[in-house]
Amino acid sequence: MTTTRREFIVAGLGSAVGLCAALAASRDARADDKLSESDPAAQAVGYVIVAAKVDKKRFPDYKAGQTCNNCSLFQGNPTDAWGGCTLFDTKQVAGGGWCSSYTNM
Repeated sequence: MTTTRREFIVAGLGSAVGLCAALAASRDARADDKLSESDPAAQAVGYVIVAAKVDKKRFPDYKAGQTCNNCSLFQGNPTDAWGGCTLFDTKQVAGGGWCSSYTNM
């Protein structure tokens, strides 16, 4: 059986649409993978979702105004509510959060 050019193009477009939908779903699934304060990796570095809640006795180097979204490890835009962090693989951190690995170099 021979395939016409029209059938070939329609089949290719269907595959492309399916691939785009799968990639979008994958991206959305990662976006919902937010780091919890109870995560062992988060606890190891004192991560908090709201920087104002940092335990200042435990982390005396914390300075007001230090947040994930102005840390050099943050992989989002400074205005993003959540974004990636090089410390936490695929987990998203709160832009207004903080951890002891904060750096602004």
